[in-house]
Amino acid sequence: MFPQSVLSSPALSAASRLSDGSSRHSDLGHRTKSQPDFEIERPLKSATTTPKRPSARRQKSDYHAEHALRGSVLRLLTAKARPFTTSGRIPLDPSALVLFFRSKSGITHSLDFPINVDYDTPPALDVLIAACRPHQTAGINVYPDRDSLFYPPNLPLTATLEIANHPILDAVRNSLFPTLPIGHYLVTVRDRLEVVGSGCRMSPQPRTLRNDGRVATVVVTLPVQYRGGALIVRNSEGDEEKFFGGGKSELVEWTAFLAECEYEVETVQHGCRISISFAVHLKTYGPSVDPLITPSEHFLDLLSPVLTLSRGRKVAFYLTQDYSVNPADTIAESMVPHLKGSDSLLYHALKSFKLAPELHWAAGGYIWPIDCTVECGSDAVPESPTAAMMGFAPPFTSPSKRGGGMPARPMSYYGDPTEDEELDTMRTEADIIRLRVEESGAIALAEAEIFILSDWAPGPMTKERVYFASGGELEKLIVNVLMVTYVP
Repeated sequence: MFPQSVLSSPALSAASRLSDGSSRHSDLGHRTKSQPDFEIERPLKSATTTPKRPSARRQKSDYHAEHALRGSVLRLLTAKARPFTTSGRIPLDPSALVLFFRSKSGITHSLDFPINVDYDTPPALDVLIAACRPHQTAGINVYPDRDSLFYPPNLPLTATLEIANHPILDAVRNSLFPTLPIGHYLVTVRDRLEVVGSGCRMSPQPRTLRNDGRVATVVVTLPVQYRGGALIVRNSEGDEEKFFGGGKSELVEWTAFLAECEYEVETVQHGCRISISFAVHLKTYGPSVDPLITPSEHFLDLLSPVLTLSRGRKVAFYLTQDYSVNPADTIAESMVPHLKGSDSLLYHALKSFKLAPELHWAAGGYIWPIDCTVECGSDAVPESPTAAMMGFAPPFTSPSKRGGGMPARPMSYYGDPTEDEELDTMRTEADIIRLRVEESGAIALAEAEIFILSDWAPGPMTKERVYFASGGELEKLIVNVLMVTYVP
């Protein structure tokens, strides 16, 4: 039985924790050494300090398992960062789908769906196949009766299926074009109908055959019973995705891929595979992640070992896209309908494994509960025993303006007084921010037993900003978003 929130999941032992790669040694007073610093945006000043060098110390428990997990995470994140395909199903009653076409003799025919060739083959299907022509890319050694076919573009063809009536283009935009500017839209134009009969296959269709300015292609498989005939999509770098498809007469499936890709269909062992392709064009006319998204089998295969090696843990991934929200006004979970690109792909992949991913705000080694916003307070906070123990004056004014709030630091013959003063200022500011964060409800990642999954060198992350006053100046706390789930 899954917990209502991952922050309340069963606690793990300290040996099961993994550093998120951002921990560093700190000289800031009482802080633990494994806790990362808060990221703050401040007004530019003339004097700059030398950034600290992160520590190279790592845990030594089960090094082999850690390297295996990191390797799996690296392959997963690489595929997540460069998606070139997406697929799903259309919620359509197959009996409402009708295909109208005209044969070479000028007679118009209609083909009703669904079709199960094991029981009956409609005469209109035989007329459709007879009107088709073999692909130009068929190899010289391929027998004519084993070629894949396409319906001639000069003959009329129409179907009651219009993908504009279904949110497929929204799914394609969120998955393949997450950074598309406002005012740019995706539109489709029907390309051609393709038929692959029993014992036939479709040889690779290179992108040079589709020089019509398209940015992507959508292939809709019509509800006809068949076995085999997997669709293979290959990008310009040679990466390959394979879509086996249901091959069932009651399913209407679709697959989209970028224009730079080539595709082919493996041999159909039984039945007949019929599909209609659509060219996706980018248009400008002026002024929720769709649930149809289904991660590919290849991506799920990359995620599977990561989850297997993380059983019994609460794992988390950093979001990478820009959402321009204010963490002080909204909870992170409200961003789920607006996830895009690689974040949407990962979210739906976790859902495919029957997990319950949640979005949480995170900063400086702390994480906020799922129902909390980020609050940093202001300079004037009430006096507390914690503040008194740390030597703070009751009003949190600028450390440089405080007279006797902190004990005097003895003079060192080996240190620079200016550096000592800057170190005291950094220590005080970090402690103040930490106190504010804890008072707002955040808890440490180590206390929450959350296992951060990232590469050795973390890449781009979602960065939102929360304004707060410190020392009479308006500063911004950098807040990230974690996608957290418990793996049973």
